[in-house]
Amino acid sequence: MNTLAHPPQVESVRETLDDLRRRLNGVLLGKTDAVELVIACLLAQGHLLLDDLPGTGKTTLAKAIAGCLGGKLARVQCTPDLLPSDVTGFNMFNQKTREFEFHAGPVFSDVLLADELNRTTPRTQSALLEAMAERQVTIDAVPYTLSKTFFVIATQNPIDSHGAYPLPEAQLDRFTIKLKIGYPDRASQIDILEAASRAASSSESSPSVLSLTELARIQEEARTITVHPRVREYLVDLVEATREDSAIQLGVSPRGMLLWQRIGQAWAMLQGRNFVTPSDVLHVARPVLSVRLLTTNDDVDAVINRLLDTVPAPEYR
Repeated sequence: MNTLAHPPQVESVRETLDDLRRRLNGVLLGKTDAVELVIACLLAQGHLLLDDLPGTGKTTLAKAIAGCLGGKLARVQCTPDLLPSDVTGFNMFNQKTREFEFHAGPVFSDVLLADELNRTTPRTQSALLEAMAERQVTIDAVPYTLSKTFFVIATQNPIDSHGAYPLPEAQLDRFTIKLKIGYPDRASQIDILEAASRAASSSESSPSVLSLTELARIQEEARTITVHPRVREYLVDLVEATREDSAIQLGVSPRGMLLWQRIGQAWAMLQGRNFVTPSDVLHVARPVLSVRLLTTNDDVDAVINRLLDTVPAPEYR
């Protein structure tokens, strides 16, 4: 098996990824592990669901990612009266030209923040299905292509369920991972206060870390990361275990399995390797599974822990 520590194709992007790490860790203080998973999700060309309390840095994170890419950020505040056309766009008749003109919605961006996605109706939630899966939207039978690096960050509040519409399984399966950022530790909170004071006296904007073209190239490289047949078999064993467990109503779909492999490849790239190990598969397992496992009455985290402990990992050298 390949044990090359830093192959040329991975070495070429290490400096860029380190810059991206530093920038995101600078805005999401004390959350190094979460930042790594966010970057892995971005490199895997996936989408991110943040299941967390208000005020924990979700909007700041989305703005920072867009800034790092030099890309366009769009934000949608999801409410019960939000319409699908408010997300995708619509055709409007121009009285002067006597023709219909297309007005693009916020999905025509590079980073889309869908804030409190579970506050809007299932009809409007479904407006994102095609955009997230195929990076295109169809309006009045006409398909429109979105950005190749289109990245959705959606949030939902896990505590306040009043007036919420739980995300359906088809919607959840479009997300690659689900994360809980949580509150920062004491030292990080002091740093946040200090950073806020510095920001108040500075109006300078930070330059981008990489271009959208460079991101697309790195995403393509991530897909070339080697997955050994035994690692693939291990991944399939884990997926099948989710479908056979009596405590799970709905296991991992083939789409979910592909996304799991893809973010495993991205995680390996972040570790400076050009091959995926069983530990890579395990490291991203919880955020991948937590967004798509539907259990009966058992706690999802407990079920995931049991599955990961039950399925033996292959020896890998």
